[in-house]
Amino acid sequence: MGDMTNSDFYSKNQRNESSHGGEFGCTMEELRSLMELRGTEAVVKIKETYGDTEAICRRLKTSPVEGLPGTAPDLEKRKQIFGQNFIPPKKPKTFLQLVWEALQDVTLIILEIAAIISLGLSFYHPPGESNEGCATAQGGAEDEGEAEAGWIEGAAILLSVICVVLVTAFNDWSKEKQFRGLQSRIEQEQKFTVVRAGQVVQIPVAEIVVGDIAQVKYGDLLPADGLFIQGNDLKIDESSLTGESDQVRKSVDKDPMLLSGTHVMEGSGRMVVTAVGVNSQTGIIFTLLGAGGEEEEKKDKKAKQQDGAAAMEMQPLKSAEGGDADDKKKANMHKKEKSVLQGKLTKLAVQIGKAGLVMSAITVIILVLYFTVDTFVVNKKPWLPECTPVYVQYFVKFFIIGVTVLVVAVPEGLPLAVTISLAYSVKKMMKDNNLVRHLDACETMGNATAICSDKTGTLTTNRMTVVQAYVGDVHYKEIPDPSSINAKTMELLVSAIAINSAYTTKILPPEKEGALPRQVGNKTECGLLGFVLDLKQDYEPVRSQMPEEKLYKVYTFNSVRKSMSTVIKLPDESFRMYSKGASEIVLKKCCKILNGAGEPRVFRPRDRDEMVKKVIEPMACDGLRTICVAYRDFPSSPEPDWDNENDILNDLTCICVVGIEDPVRPEVPEAIRKCQRAGITVRMVTGDNINTARAIAIKCGIIHPGEDFLCLEGKEFNRRIRNEKGEIEQERIDKIWPKLRVLARSSPTDKHTLVKGIIDSTHTEQRQVVAVTGDGTNDGPALKKADVGFAMGIAGTDVAKEASDIILTDDNFSSIVKAVMWGRNVYDSISKFLQFQLTVNVVAVIVAFTGACITQDSPLKAVQMLWVNLIMDTFASLALATEPPTETLLLRKPYGRNKPLISRTMMKNILGHAVYQLTLIFTLLFVGEKMFQIDSGRNAPLHSPPSEHYTIIFNTFVMMQLFNEINARKIHGERNVFDGIFRNPIFCTIVLGTFAIQIVIVQFGGKPFSCSPLQLDQWMWCIFIGLGELVWGQVIATIPTSRLKFLKEAGRLTQKEEIPEEELNEDVEEIDHAERELRRGQILWFRGLNRIQTQIEVVNTFKSGASFQGALRRQSSVTSQSQDVANLSSPSRVSLSNALSSPTSLPPAAAGHSRREGVP
Repeated sequence: MGDMTNSDFYSKNQRNESSHGGEFGCTMEELRSLMELRGTEAVVKIKETYGDTEAICRRLKTSPVEGLPGTAPDLEKRKQIFGQNFIPPKKPKTFLQLVWEALQDVTLIILEIAAIISLGLSFYHPPGESNEGCATAQGGAEDEGEAEAGWIEGAAILLSVICVVLVTAFNDWSKEKQFRGLQSRIEQEQKFTVVRAGQVVQIPVAEIVVGDIAQVKYGDLLPADGLFIQGNDLKIDESSLTGESDQVRKSVDKDPMLLSGTHVMEGSGRMVVTAVGVNSQTGIIFTLLGAGGEEEEKKDKKAKQQDGAAAMEMQPLKSAEGGDADDKKKANMHKKEKSVLQGKLTKLAVQIGKAGLVMSAITVIILVLYFTVDTFVVNKKPWLPECTPVYVQYFVKFFIIGVTVLVVAVPEGLPLAVTISLAYSVKKMMKDNNLVRHLDACETMGNATAICSDKTGTLTTNRMTVVQAYVGDVHYKEIPDPSSINAKTMELLVSAIAINSAYTTKILPPEKEGALPRQVGNKTECGLLGFVLDLKQDYEPVRSQMPEEKLYKVYTFNSVRKSMSTVIKLPDESFRMYSKGASEIVLKKCCKILNGAGEPRVFRPRDRDEMVKKVIEPMACDGLRTICVAYRDFPSSPEPDWDNENDILNDLTCICVVGIEDPVRPEVPEAIRKCQRAGITVRMVTGDNINTARAIAIKCGIIHPGEDFLCLEGKEFNRRIRNEKGEIEQERIDKIWPKLRVLARSSPTDKHTLVKGIIDSTHTEQRQVVAVTGDGTNDGPALKKADVGFAMGIAGTDVAKEASDIILTDDNFSSIVKAVMWGRNVYDSISKFLQFQLTVNVVAVIVAFTGACITQDSPLKAVQMLWVNLIMDTFASLALATEPPTETLLLRKPYGRNKPLISRTMMKNILGHAVYQLTLIFTLLFVGEKMFQIDSGRNAPLHSPPSEHYTIIFNTFVMMQLFNEINARKIHGERNVFDGIFRNPIFCTIVLGTFAIQIVIVQFGGKPFSCSPLQLDQWMWCIFIGLGELVWGQVIATIPTSRLKFLKEAGRLTQKEEIPEEELNEDVEEIDHAERELRRGQILWFRGLNRIQTQIEVVNTFKSGASFQGALRRQSSVTSQSQDVANLSSPSRVSLSNALSSPTSLPPAAAGHSRREGVP
């Protein structure tokens, strides 16, 4: 029957998919659908369709024992038919796509339009220029220099746009390339053991083909799907695919399905590979991830109040998210709100753009009115038809002046500064072992307020070493001298450790001179083998005498046994069993212990209790894991019943107890101290037991004895955050997380719950920004949920790397601190640039505006403006954006989301310097000719050559900008602006370079730049006025900012913008508005007024058992609460319930508000 259906299948396949099934007895589709079944269904299907696993091997032309022949044509054919074992990455974007994306920038679009208009107009020479009688407003038509150079302006703007676009696109492109390089490096390093032509070989994972016989063992991550053929005690953790944390026991007759991406938790065996790459289970999920991301996000969306990227009008900074357009949506959706910096910049750019538009509009209107009034009213000229083109040309000129004002007002250096700063940081962070996958993660890291870190491998070295031992009735606090241990005991100890551990676990010589020996395999067993080597013994001879095939019976380690035992046959036919495991478990089964002479003596329960008190607990409190090594002899006849485990694992003789340390990385305590100083809370989330976890946390400095903090186990944590129905309640989490420092014995879900709870909390003034480290497949959800996810480059699984934002290439916690430093540096660099840029803008706009209105012609010509604007912008962004970070950045608290981009101090600097510059420029403009005894440049006749007067103004202006650039290096009001200036060679080069080019422009620029060469004494005056900037900077620094209450900050994100627009549309109810109003922190007095009501209401609230603020916060999940919400329609009640959130913590929160409104 089975055969019959099968041959039908076969003939069908011959017709449909001759390419697939032609060679082999089953097609890719059949195998793929087979792998989707689980457990008994799969067994039944195999029986019906194929007979058994052997039959499948035959169809796939492979031998369960010998494996594939491994010839090249055979492997090639398999790859063609069944696919290769790698999941193709998304297609990288072409350079042109990246250019197109960079062009979408709104500021750039405004510039492009202005440039094209100005270019078009410069080539338009209307007739009737000779008609002198039409109009003669002074300074009117362009002089010939300007006319010839008219196109320069438009071209220069376009050139600048092209520069910005190319730089942005190139950055994205090189970053993408770098990341792909890393990916391929990671992929090549991964190897797996298969049998080919009877030989056991290790091949790269990508080389595995369908039909390969793969050897699986404890600790492997399966690289492909397959069917289990033979093995012992194989248990698999399939949580990465199914989410079930229970380990699944595999056997040929019950559940032979082995799936890619799952972990082997114990045992070993062989499997025949049936699906690889995109057809394996993980591959199918990866393929879905490309497409199916959005639906899930939509479901999540309603539940999460703070998710979704608030769509803003402009995006001066394109996020560096990869992927296509839909991918971008998805990316933004999972990347929470737009990164803080992006939000603030967007807002600022819009504000500046609006101001610029208004100014340029006013300029044009004034010019036009002045001209018309002067020509037609004062001079009473008639509007002659033949003069129309001339008038048009005047109006066009006015429009160009307007556009110039606008161009100067819009800080087009901003997108560039941001890109340069981020790209520079990302490049440098590579050196600090941070591989940044999403550009904005770099800057979000600077705002981080909490880090949830793993313990093993991140805080610790993941090198297990034995540091204490209890052998022969003596407790050694360090490794004992080999001579002090009895020879018999030593022999037993070495054999017990060498034989009773996986033979794949080895200690290899170090790769580099002076490095530590390499540990391969199970780290705990490595620790024990290391102990053998420390005792000047060798485990290799013991293993070669007793090879793996000769082991009589193995009880592998699992979470129930908590021990591993191996039985061997001794030369005299009797049996000996070696056992090792968690000391409290194994000691319970010991009835003897070896004494100092190597003889067994009786070991009674009360001896055991004493040993626990005197030896084991002190070890645990030092953060050590305790392992007991024991043995037992059995007679040769009658042979024991090996399956009766309880009898076998009993009556043991204890050889020794060792304390294994996973030492804290030496640089971690200092790194954690830096984090705490920088206002970042470090929490440890680990699977270890709570004593060890607490001890390590104290060693790292996460907790300090005598502080008020919580260390919880996963069970307890869950009990506290869930209500009677078992649902997680946000306000219960809010009670716990501020004090929680250690979460021990935690599951991946606990980690995700904790991260989500901290992010969604409205308990604190600022929303928390959380970074998470993770290495396991199961950390994926937590890494994705966090604001910044760090994956481990060495120990991390592919799934973790895929979900992360930054990959730590050295798995080291102190690299995270570097990331924080760089993140803060990016933020500061951009603030420095803004401070400089806005000073230039304010001055240039006011000069152009007043000049145009008073003298009908801007004292700074369009091309000069562009030189100032473009070159100084682009160069300044390079100079200020590449300042290296300093340790001082870690001495302040995170800025948070509500801190404005331009603080009051910066506003003081901007306006202060603007005042100085404007005073001098206007002085030069109106009385300059008398000071320098030169011809006045004002009201110059038509076509006059460039005047020295206006050249001096231009030159002075540039000199002042140059020296102000040095002032801009400090934004927190420091006095020493030269501090560390030589550490930044780029900065020095750019300042000197700009100065040199300026000399060239002034002396040889001639008509295109409207410059006339200056004498040495005039140059000296220009430079002297410029130097005045530095002195003036000191004067400004003296004025206390706190006095200047009237100064406005700019570029702040209020909480309002954080609420995504979807929510605004979904439930526009009064509650929302009231709560939103409240959140803006402007109704402080409202809270004060409610303080009294609160105290009365608190009692009633708790009586009715309805937690209002909980209800407000989770406006979806629970129906009973939606009724509470309905009752709260009046805004005052709502504000009350918000104030209710926790009466005790209100005063500080309120103080925080007033502080934020007042002093910076």
